[in-house]
Amino acid sequence: MSQRHRITIARGDGIGPEIMDSTLRILEAANAPLDFDFIEIGESAYLSGVLSGIPSEAWDVIRRNRILLKAPITTPQGGGYKSLNVTIRKTLNLYANVRQSKSYAPFVSSPHPGMNLVIIRENEEDLYAGIEHQQTPEVTQVLKLITRPGTERIIRYAFEYARSYGRDTVTCMTKDNIMKHTDGLFHKIFQEVAEEYPDIQAEHMIIDIGAARLAAQPERFDVIVTLNLYGDILSDIAAQIAGSVGLAGSANVGTEMAMFEAVHGSAPDIAGKDVANPSGLILAASQMLVHLGEPEAAQSIKNAWLCAIEDGLHTPDIYREGLSRTEVGTKSFTDAVIERLGREPKKLEAVHYNKGGIHFDITEQPRPEKQLTGVDVFLDWNEDGRDPDVLGAKLVELGGEHLRLKMITNRGVKVYPEGLPETFCTDHWRCRFVATGDSVAPAAVFELLLRIDGAGLDVIKTEHLYTFDGVAGYSLGQGE
Repeated sequence: MSQRHRITIARGDGIGPEIMDSTLRILEAANAPLDFDFIEIGESAYLSGVLSGIPSEAWDVIRRNRILLKAPITTPQGGGYKSLNVTIRKTLNLYANVRQSKSYAPFVSSPHPGMNLVIIRENEEDLYAGIEHQQTPEVTQVLKLITRPGTERIIRYAFEYARSYGRDTVTCMTKDNIMKHTDGLFHKIFQEVAEEYPDIQAEHMIIDIGAARLAAQPERFDVIVTLNLYGDILSDIAAQIAGSVGLAGSANVGTEMAMFEAVHGSAPDIAGKDVANPSGLILAASQMLVHLGEPEAAQSIKNAWLCAIEDGLHTPDIYREGLSRTEVGTKSFTDAVIERLGREPKKLEAVHYNKGGIHFDITEQPRPEKQLTGVDVFLDWNEDGRDPDVLGAKLVELGGEHLRLKMITNRGVKVYPEGLPETFCTDHWRCRFVATGDSVAPAAVFELLLRIDGAGLDVIKTEHLYTFDGVAGYSLGQGE
């Protein structure tokens, strides 16, 4: 007898309760060995004063059961509310977001009938760390954080996924021609890990041309692995050109826990009208069953769903005259899937899942030799017509014995020395001081900051400049 699994259910907001009810009916009809604990998260929690959207008692249930099946959540506009999805992913270490985008042509309209790809997106880092600051009246910033362990983990997951599911190519997408340290690290580790998987073809694309090729020729892609923001954008593009975002499910997988959800939002404008497509959440539940080691129940549900699609029973979002047979609502579509349990599609490719998970270890890296070689001092300065030469002259005098001013940039472009008058300058200045010797002591940096502050200049941020085994761990200024 199969082991029963206790999972956590969040019914969500907007259309969430409707599509969750549909999904639970199908799971029950398929005799999936599951028991449920329900939690209240999302809009109701936000509006009751829980800024995270998740009360403490809900966290207890999620952590105890380790598996969360979640319907879409509404995040209230304004008020400083943080994304609940991002909070869950980061708090529970759900580092891998896995989204399959497959065409179901000719039964669902798609210009790309051969499309069948998986996007594996890093789920915790990048700009989605959500670390933002306003530093001057004119300038805001966000920190892009990319770590070696986080990068290696998602890239190894992508190669292991490809090997486990019989896929032969992994494509990495970055923007390392511009962001040479953050995206550059991602690309570098991709190349290192790829050497350990000689049975799988590895390729790299710059994200802009990669996104263009995905939109125009999705058939050429198999598995795509990329950073958080790029993966978010690419997976919505892929879902849409496959037929509908409403057909896309999503897995968020960590070392100990996992969350499964539909890709789309809560769509409050159609809530309660029996028109929502439950497919994304149904397919996410199928992914969940595979993760739990219940492949038979997963393929029974997925194949029944394929039969309903193949028989032309379509919700309004994918209904097309000439392709579809009958337009059905949420409940009727659910009934259709249940009626077809135990069947396999005749024209669409049936699924057959294997039991087993994805397991790997992260490589232990030696610590490099780290040296402090300078500091970038950021100033809020709006005087003397924002003339970089005036600011530069002041800072040259403040450098001292151990640090000298090398350059000033504005919005990343070098404006001192020998800047161009055409360069637009705002009130946010990066002033790079470098060591007069091979390295500099932290005390010399603190003394420099005291001198700058004493001169009446407004220091808003600093970034130490380090080398690692002699390699600079910082970018040059544009024009440096």
